[in-house]
Amino acid sequence: MGNFSQHTHINIIANQNVWLEDSAIAQLQATAALAHIQAAVGLPDLHAGRGYPIGAAFFSTAHFYPALVGGDIGCGMALWQTDLKHHKISGSKLAKQLGNMDGVLPDNLLQDAANALGGLALQHLPLDFDSLHQSLGTIGGGNHFAELLQLDSLFVEQPHLDKSHLFLMVHSGSRGLGGEILRQHLNQFGHQGLAANSIEATKYWAQHNAALHYAHLNRLYIAKRMFKAWKTSASCVLDISHNHVVPFEWNGQAGFLHRKGAAPADQGWVMIPGSRGDYSYLVEPIGGEMALYSLAHGAGRKWARGDCQGRLAHKFKAQDLRQTQFGSTVVCGDKGLLYEEAPQAYKNIDAVIASLVDVGLCRLIARFKPVMTYKKGETPCC
Repeated sequence: MGNFSQHTHINIIANQNVWLEDSAIAQLQATAALAHIQAAVGLPDLHAGRGYPIGAAFFSTAHFYPALVGGDIGCGMALWQTDLKHHKISGSKLAKQLGNMDGVLPDNLLQDAANALGGLALQHLPLDFDSLHQSLGTIGGGNHFAELLQLDSLFVEQPHLDKSHLFLMVHSGSRGLGGEILRQHLNQFGHQGLAANSIEATKYWAQHNAALHYAHLNRLYIAKRMFKAWKTSASCVLDISHNHVVPFEWNGQAGFLHRKGAAPADQGWVMIPGSRGDYSYLVEPIGGEMALYSLAHGAGRKWARGDCQGRLAHKFKAQDLRQTQFGSTVVCGDKGLLYEEAPQAYKNIDAVIASLVDVGLCRLIARFKPVMTYKKGETPCC
């Protein structure tokens, strides 16, 4: 069983093989000490963020904290099973077929995307239709990516998962929309949060929920433009958010659950990716009260972004980082981002997964290995 530390209302879930930095634990404790916070959990991908830890969940009563959710509201993971057969194609060939995905959607998807955006309550949003339309279907920077995967192992036989087919995983969020919602909120309220029944809370809920929907659409249109380029069809396996706040009941109390880089364990299967050079796991949640019904959302960072190039440049040229230990292709035209997102900058995904399995939070469904990872185009976008 993993090392499970419990203090009053703070739980940290990580076995002895998971490295947790002191600053991440300090952030978790400081956030748990905020007024109205009743419980907090640090998951095995816990790492320090900008003021608040990532890989954590927090339960509050009568009050919630938009600053804790952060600027990428609705950021999450989606997984599709495609009709592409892994034995017929290569990652490098598929990357060439994609071209650059950093700009506006291709013409054959633009009108479809405009119609989809019509469902958003735009009057509540700080960005106009044109801005939202132009960003839709783009991955963004940081740790966002789209990755084509091969199903490597099935731990539980699943008739709807075909090992001969390739899968697409998309990790992205609400792009500039969530950031603008947060910026305006902080300018007005700082980090003090909002009383649950206030007029200001009602306004934030409308924006938050629209950003959740926009993030879902963004992942969908990233996938659609890839499927168009590859001339394939696909079926969606899952789409979940790991940055949000939702009404929640815990320990007999009604309140709010903030997930900050934490996957929901109450919405079905969860995809937990490793780095671009490691395995990713599909899991089924089976418990969750000890972890506020949340799971790790990935491997979690081991190194700060600013440290990566200095640690790695003397060992690897940028070109070396465009292929992984699996032989998979990495598309990233930003040299700095190549180093920041190198596999070495992340924790070991197997240790993260074992921590969750050992305490009975999930069971393994399948393991995937990367074939091609898209982060940023190789050439400037026209």
